[in-house]
Amino acid sequence: MTVTVRYFAGARAAAGLDAEPVELSPGDTVHDVLATIASRHGERLTKILAASSLLLDEVAIRDRSMPLRVGAVLDVLPPFAGG
Repeated sequence: MTVTVRYFAGARAAAGLDAEPVELSPGDTVHDVLATIASRHGERLTKILAASSLLLDEVAIRDRSMPLRVGAVLDVLPPFAGG
């Protein structure tokens, strides 16, 4: 099962990518995909993931135990500062 993870701002810098496909098993959750990408990209991204907001198929989610579907898109949005 493939899902797409898209990175924004500091998450993009930490991952070194705009987006990437992630292979998962049926029944895997948002938590599982986050663990997979954290192991791929190291401590800097892991810290950003802990503070990031997530969109699953363009809908904000807080429940990281939510199961994923084939073809899902998970957006990683780190905290932004602006003015």
